[in-house]
This record gives sequence, structure tokens and C-alpha cells, in this order.
Amino acid sequence: MYTTFAVRSGRQTVALKEATTAQEAILDYLRGLGCRPDELVRMGADAVAWRGAVYRAAPASDEP
Repeated sequence: MYTTFAVRSGRQTVALKEATTAQEAILDYLRGLGCRPDELVRMGADAVAWRGAVYRAAPASDEP
């Protein structure tokens, strides 16, 4: 089942992505930016680091 996730960098929401997991939403967003898989560091179920920036995702309904 797909859920809408808000992908965040710091306090800023950078994208809304439909995915089955938070990590899938982040990876889809970063691949769309042209990030290579060997540059990505998975930091847990809801976080990925790329070139020093940490991206997190949460269901969009959890957004303030």
C-alpha cells in the first residue's frame, strides 16, 4: 500500500513522494536528483545521508 511521505532536509520539506516505505521515498527523491547509489548512506528506516546532508521522511499526515 502506498503512502504519501514528506521528505525533509533539516527543517525544510523538499518533496512529497508516494512510496511503500520512508526509505523508498527518500531514495526515489535522491535518485531523481541524479545521486549515485554509491554516494548514499542508509542511516535507518527513515533516514539517508548524501554528501553530508541527512534526508528524513515521515508520513505527510504527520507534518505540522
